[in-house]
Amino acid sequence: MSASAGPDEGLLHWRGTSDPTSLWTSVDWCDVSAGALLAADSWRVIDGRVRGLERHLARFAASVRPYRDDVDGFLEQVVAALPRGGDGFPRVELRARGIRSPLETTTNATGTANASAPATGLSLRLRPTPPTAREVVVATAPHDPRTQPLTKGPDLDALQRLRTAVQPLGAGEAIIVDDGLIVEGAYSGLLWWSPRGTLVQPSPALARIPSVTTALILEAAARDGVAIEAADARPDDLAGCELWVLSALHGLRVATGWIDGPTLVAEPGRADRGRRWLDEALAPLP
Repeated sequence: MSASAGPDEGLLHWRGTSDPTSLWTSVDWCDVSAGALLAADSWRVIDGRVRGLERHLARFAASVRPYRDDVDGFLEQVVAALPRGGDGFPRVELRARGIRSPLETTTNATGTANASAPATGLSLRLRPTPPTAREVVVATAPHDPRTQPLTKGPDLDALQRLRTAVQPLGAGEAIIVDDGLIVEGAYSGLLWWSPRGTLVQPSPALARIPSVTTALILEAAARDGVAIEAADARPDDLAGCELWVLSALHGLRVATGWIDGPTLVAEPGRADRGRRWLDEALAPLP
């Protein structure tokens, strides 16, 4: 497989070789101790355009560097392998291994094996974009399962179970609270508009994934002269507010209801403005 072409779907394991004709393999190798997801990141590619790609890559690289020093070379080949057409939602992954892969001929940027580093595997998962939505009902999460709140990947399965737990209530996203304070969604960042027209984010003192989509919205809002603040807020504090649920997959979803929570509002046209901000952030792949 060449560095610039790949399938539209499938899991590609990175060989970590300098040979451009064999950078990837779709054949996994047997390791009964494999499986723990150490880091992951995903973004939406629409006809070869992505929002905040460099930020996604930087976030993933920062999580991988404690384990490997060849992540920059991996991500360079990931970008080259992304399809330039269609609508996809690729994911990069770092997983723990019980033993080092025999396919892994290079473990660092210099081409030298690093025997002291833990055995890990880097992969690119090419996926079509699943159904998306512009609105969502939310519910307060029954608990906070996060063990590594600043790293995307290790808690993804637990967060999926959290979202599944609120689905029987009619909710599509679970809102995590820490000591009663709103932090983030299970799979999303959160912003809300106060009744006085201020765009509010949860306090930066509350540990959470640094959301790329949220950052893009905040920067565009600041350029447009919107008043922005951070605040400690409990669910009931959002009564009369417009809540935005933000992610790389859906972009901007407006919360139309909060199960057993505050009464939310939505100002006509406001979310369209936010989606225009996100559209303006779309940039072509190299």
